[in-house]
Amino acid sequence: MQIPATTLVQSFMFFTLCAATVWIAGARLAYLADTLADRFKLAKSLVGLLLLSLATSLPEVATTLSAAAGQSRDLVLNNLFGGIALQTAILAMSDFWARGPITNYPRKANHALEATLLVLLLSVALVITNLGETFVIAGVGMGSVCIAFFYGGAIWLLRHYDDSSDWVPVDLPNPDPLAFPAPTGLTQASHRSLIWQTVAACFAILVFGLFLVLFAERIAQQSGLGTSFIGVTLLAAATSLPELTTSIAAVRIGAYTMAISNIFGSNLIMLVLVFPADILFRSGPILQQASRTVDMALAFGLVVTAIYLIGLIVRRKPRIGSFGLDSLLVLVTFLTSLIAYYHVR
Repeated sequence: MQIPATTLVQSFMFFTLCAATVWIAGARLAYLADTLADRFKLAKSLVGLLLLSLATSLPEVATTLSAAAGQSRDLVLNNLFGGIALQTAILAMSDFWARGPITNYPRKANHALEATLLVLLLSVALVITNLGETFVIAGVGMGSVCIAFFYGGAIWLLRHYDDSSDWVPVDLPNPDPLAFPAPTGLTQASHRSLIWQTVAACFAILVFGLFLVLFAERIAQQSGLGTSFIGVTLLAAATSLPELTTSIAAVRIGAYTMAISNIFGSNLIMLVLVFPADILFRSGPILQQASRTVDMALAFGLVVTAIYLIGLIVRRKPRIGSFGLDSLLVLVTFLTSLIAYYHVR
């Protein structure tokens, strides 16, 4: 995609404009997903895992595949793996709008299972990047094939576990929605209208999300910070913006489980995108010779996911202001990761 030449200031201005558009579309998508879940009597955790996470990951999908086709290994891996800790920090920020720690709200083990499976996939990816791709077929490493296989198994397990009730938490907080109702008119809209609005919101997220990525890459070049640092920070932030706005909107209307599944589901998608990227990357296995930044991004992804896994299991945890201790630790870990990325850039 070709865009006219811009100065650094103009690039930031267009980046901000695209970000505002994605923000509005993402918020609308969260309201639509909540309404669709009520209309078709679907579990909101399932809607978050399958609909919201896929829709908000569209910029990552397009960016990853185009960067892989352009043979840019660092941009692909830093964007994907750097976005995992960032998106988990987005979930932590949602505590500000929730009544109490957001990890206190899930009533089933789905989200703990999502976090556990995410830890498994992150661990597999970290082992592969350090061990190297031992088996390669047609230029595609078996490591990325294993990640895709584990992802398929994870989605199958989560889908079939959704109706299970063998894990029952106690001392649950009040699940009533906050005083931020969804836009009026959605409950009266027809099925066709809701579906078309959802498609339009997804399209806006995809198109303006891609422009976000393009201007992020241009800022990387014009600022002189380099694609490794920008890829794991600004570019990851650009492609994670839909997750931010949808998560905040979902929490504001009380759809806590949908917000959690949206983030964990998006992080799982970030990992499985390694497989199609490996197919398009023709310079060898894409996970081969990964940079230190990639390894660190995977490690920080493991840390923040493990923190939330503990938070989902331990119900009675301290609060610091509006934040649960687990969310605060996730935010501190994410800020620490930025310092580490800059150090090894």
